[in-house]
Amino acid sequence: MASDNPDIPPESPRRDTPAEGDPVGDRPSEGARRRLSAAGAMIGLLLGLLGFSLVAQFHGNTTDEQLASARPEDLVRILSDLDARQKRLQEEISDLEESRRQLESGAQGLDAALAEAKRRADELGILAGTLPAQGQGLAIVFAPRTAAIRASSLLDAVEELRGAGAEAMQIQGGTGATVRIVASTYLVDSDGDVLIDGVILAAPYTVEVIGDPQTMQTALQIPGGVIDSVEQRGGTVSVQQRDSVTVSALHHDDGLQYARPIS
Repeated sequence: MASDNPDIPPESPRRDTPAEGDPVGDRPSEGARRRLSAAGAMIGLLLGLLGFSLVAQFHGNTTDEQLASARPEDLVRILSDLDARQKRLQEEISDLEESRRQLESGAQGLDAALAEAKRRADELGILAGTLPAQGQGLAIVFAPRTAAIRASSLLDAVEELRGAGAEAMQIQGGTGATVRIVASTYLVDSDGDVLIDGVILAAPYTVEVIGDPQTMQTALQIPGGVIDSVEQRGGTVSVQQRDSVTVSALHHDDGLQYARPIS
């Protein structure tokens, strides 16, 4: 049917197939070739990535034939799933590593705190006389010669040794009774003997003390000091340095009656 408008030429008949010898009918268009090339490159890249990822993730459960026959959109989905799984696993690894660091840090901190608390408790126990102690030190024997050994002489020795750094000390009497010397220890004369913290000790008196041997011996030998004073009063003093001194007597504390810690 011709057009009613004489100015518009009649529509040319449309060919559904290219004419013989038409170069367009022999090969795909340039745009189609670019699309096919891009799709092939994507498939090649995805196959390369999946060939590595799927071996690690699926342990060979997926074959090369299945991947080769998969559609590009399926490969994209599989790769996306693998990326998401890898991200989740990496986050879990990071969380676990952080938890491990916190636990290790907490455990180390707790162990260090416990070790420090035990060390401090041991030191206080030795100073308070509630724990035995061992270390280098001196063995000092006070013996009467022409007169009894006075309590004041032993007290002078105790104070001099403390000033020289004595860390633990005990006094043993001639009958074997032994008393631990602590901050609250008192010494008084008692009918020729010495009363120490309620225990009567008879001569000779052996003072066993832990600390630096040379420093403590020097303190006792100061002119006009402990040794000179005892000898002037009719007694004798012998000092022996020892690599190992054991202070085993313990002080039994009855507790404080008046003093309380300040909170």
